[in-house]
Amino acid sequence: HRDLHSFPTRRSSDLAAVNAVVSQTDGRILVGVAFTTIDDIHLNFIARLLADGSLDTSFNPGSGADNTVNAVAETFIGGVRKIYVGGAFGAVNGTTSPGLVRLNNNGAMDSGFNAGLGVDGQVYAIAVYPTNSIYAGKVLIGGALAHDNGTPCNNRARVNADGSLDTNFNAGFGSGPDGAVHALAIQTGGQVLVGGSFTGINAVTVNRIARLNTDGTLDTSFVAADGGGANNVVEGIRLQPDN
Repeated sequence: HRDLHSFPTRRSSDLAAVNAVVSQTDGRILVGVAFTTIDDIHLNFIARLLADGSLDTSFNPGSGADNTVNAVAETFIGGVRKIYVGGAFGAVNGTTSPGLVRLNNNGAMDSGFNAGLGVDGQVYAIAVYPTNSIYAGKVLIGGALAHDNGTPCNNRARVNADGSLDTNFNAGFGSGPDGAVHALAIQTGGQVLVGGSFTGINAVTVNRIARLNTDGTLDTSFVAADGGGANNVVEGIRLQPDN
């Protein structure tokens, strides 16, 4: 939480939607946006700010994304900071990777991540596993998408650290949610909270919020406890310190 008055004044050309904000562990701030400039500098849908709100020029994703960025996430692989980016784009800095890419800390494309054909729709949510998890390095994505690298995934998927689809999670999730996934959060035990516009998962009625077990199967005890669920779209989930 920051005092917005301490941030530099933005020009009117910058006034458009900010879709995602992540505070890195070093205090720098990643933003995924629906505009193409900050302070008259061309950035194309993704940027990083310093702690005082000024533009971080050490982060350079080249020509940026070719369409809107909806989600960003920081992770560490082998102790090295990496940045996941999801959205409606088909390419980032001229490299084709529909919907999902991983960047190095300086904004360059991470060549160790290859999503193949990528996804065939928008990614709205990204959640990364903590480094002490047995799933460390994997990433969860949610959105309005039918396939990941040509494999049916029905609005959600778990992706391995190299960019390939984790088919074990995909199989456990069955037919998946019947509507878009807009929010994801991983609990300390590895269970996955899912929010969105769906009203069913794997043919079970779950109104817009649900919890998955670590293998991707539906946690029916959570379904029973949350009653009728939500009566409109769930667009964000945040875990409290008590889980």
